[in-house]
Amino acid sequence: MVELLKVIGLAFVVIVAVTVVKQTKPEFAVLVGVAGSILIFFYIIDLLEQAFGIFSYILENTGLNSELFVILLKIIGIGYLTEFSANICADSGNNAVASKILLAGKLVIFVMAIPVIKSLIDIIVSIMP
Repeated sequence: MVELLKVIGLAFVVIVAVTVVKQTKPEFAVLVGVAGSILIFFYIIDLLEQAFGIFSYILENTGLNSELFVILLKIIGIGYLTEFSANICADSGNNAVASKILLAGKLVIFVMAIPVIKSLIDIIVSIMP
């Protein structure tokens, strides 16, 4: 909870900085916003490391297929990266590019999910008499 409040505080500082820069040098406002977003991302890396630690604990204690687990982590990463990139494009006024990034991310996720879906179907078929 405290981490979230710190991220929100940093985000408000970035918003104020973007607003001030936009009034004096509008061409740099997008760069300030991107830099602020990157700072926020670096701040939450510790939280991501904690999440990956939990995922590896689950993997070790459940006996899940590690290949499928890696695919799921990649899918999660692609989802976050896609949203992050699309939001930056949308914030800079490039909504058409943002929508194409979202479409590409969804397609990549779909293609990467096929082995997971296949594995699920194999498990279901093996359970059925």
